[in-house]
Amino acid sequence: MEVYMNNKRFQTLGEFIIENQADFQYSTGELSRLINSIRLAAKTVNHEVNKAGLVDILGAAGSTNKHGEKQQKLDVFANEIFIQTLTNREIVCGIGSEENEDIIEVSGADNSNLNKYVVLMDPLDGSSNIDVNVSVGTIFSIYRRITPVGTPVQMEDFLQPGKNQVAAGYIIYGTSTMLVYTVGKGVNGFTLNPAIGTFYLSHPNMTTPPNGKIYSINEGNYVHFPQGVKDFIKYCQEEKDDRPYTSRYIGSLVSDVHRNLLKGGIYIYPSTAKSPNGKLRLLYECNPMAMIVEQANGRASTGLQRILDVKPNQLHQRVPFFCGNSSMVEKAEEFMSRYKE
Repeated sequence: MEVYMNNKRFQTLGEFIIENQADFQYSTGELSRLINSIRLAAKTVNHEVNKAGLVDILGAAGSTNKHGEKQQKLDVFANEIFIQTLTNREIVCGIGSEENEDIIEVSGADNSNLNKYVVLMDPLDGSSNIDVNVSVGTIFSIYRRITPVGTPVQMEDFLQPGKNQVAAGYIIYGTSTMLVYTVGKGVNGFTLNPAIGTFYLSHPNMTTPPNGKIYSINEGNYVHFPQGVKDFIKYCQEEKDDRPYTSRYIGSLVSDVHRNLLKGGIYIYPSTAKSPNGKLRLLYECNPMAMIVEQANGRASTGLQRILDVKPNQLHQRVPFFCGNSSMVEKAEEFMSRYKE
């Protein structure tokens, strides 16, 4: 159903998927069921996020995840909701989550495994910000399995380079809740109308501005950054041409990338002396964000290599991450290349 607000017509997410089904190179019914599963789980998580401070869902859960990080109660809740929803719809053959050490095999009611897709996800990115009411999000990545349909899902189905993604997206839980996704034919954003629980197309054909003036990086780690990153930060701060740029850093990947996607800028989480491989996860965070940014006319890299070309060798692999306006990322890569030896 289409609705009108201030004389502007809005299309529902479901209608958009059907109308643009030719953009998806595989079965359109499969994509619809997958996105609908993610949409349903997102609405459930959004409901809990919006109750933060009113019920006992804030603070640490008393456990740690695979990476030794303290899990927040909402981390655990979001992870369970997304796994349960994707499993119940019987559309994926496997799930990989930042919160789980191993992959999760999903079989049908008759224990068959005829589904063709695997989903990798960060169920609640930036969850440490929940306690202070700062925007958080969910990131997801979808691949078509490469092992034979009907056989148990294997690790190789998950360890595919990002360029093999068939869809990717994120949900941002903020002043409004948005679902942003791509199937490789541009990026579109849908805003949730909480009164009726429906996502409407609010940001069609999203593209990042050709020029940006925002750089997003945790400058508190400056002394631990590679020299190329230090030089780029100095470049951003110079009073020359259209600089200095503005520093904006939220500490929630979804929020920082979403802002820069709309306003123009670069997000950087580099390697450091303490984390020589970077901190962000290639499969759960960098690959899906890289696909979205590239589809929005931006660029994403490790500082030396295109993110989507990186061949993963482990499920929880970490990499340095640079993404945003093509011109800004290229400039950062220029500084990084001076020290690549």
